[in-house]
Amino acid sequence: MDVEPGTPPPGVADALARLEQLLAAGDPPLDAAALQIARLAAPEADVDGALAELDRLAQGITDVDGLVLRLYTEEGFAGDREDYYDPRNSSLVEVLARRRGIPITLAVVVLEVGRRAGIELEPVGMPGHFLVHPRDSGWYLDPFTGDLLDLDECEALFRAATGAGREVAFHPALLSPVSVHAVLVRMLTNLRVIHRAAGRVPELRWVLEARLLLPGVGADEVVELAATRGRRGDYLAAARMLDDWSERLPRNAARLARHARAWRAHLN
Repeated sequence: MDVEPGTPPPGVADALARLEQLLAAGDPPLDAAALQIARLAAPEADVDGALAELDRLAQGITDVDGLVLRLYTEEGFAGDREDYYDPRNSSLVEVLARRRGIPITLAVVVLEVGRRAGIELEPVGMPGHFLVHPRDSGWYLDPFTGDLLDLDECEALFRAATGAGREVAFHPALLSPVSVHAVLVRMLTNLRVIHRAAGRVPELRWVLEARLLLPGVGADEVVELAATRGRRGDYLAAARMLDDWSERLPRNAARLARHARAWRAHLN
């Protein structure tokens, strides 16, 4: 049976619905929400198996040193230096299976294994490179390498990742912990960039559909999602979505209305 242009495939629709339910309940469990993001690309992904693997990895760990030893030495987790922008590196299911990822998804592994082991860890959304902070310590874990960094090493990593020169101050606020919502937004933002660069419009659309479920949506994201709908011939849905968001984003109402008119023009 053919799928209507505006309708996600059943598995993707289920992943979006489950993610929306998790978010509606308040502060969502990071592992459960990240696994629904993984299902946007692979709806049949083994979510239960991934949760069981996180449970297994946590067994017998009592401190940060043991956590690092388990994940990076015994289990072989590492950053993917060969194909950093492989979308599998942004899927928690794939990272657990392949033992390769990018900082944000490897951080999710560290955070969730640590949580199961009773270790207090905080996600740190440093610009350019995600970190994990063992609470009440002066150290920051680089999830890409498994190295523990001091403040000077964090600054060096920040400058290497962003290209910022000495004229840009490295402020302690750059190492502040972030919310689960912020982690999920960063995961989806990475996927948005990856799919857009590769020209994968359907995948880009599902990522943007998920992004609009989270706080802090910007006009650029709304316009881009409308475009992914419009390019599939769903002109009216694109225009209606822009109308809806013009009320939610009044400062950008004129811009969104202009794009809505452009999509409606395709109906004439």
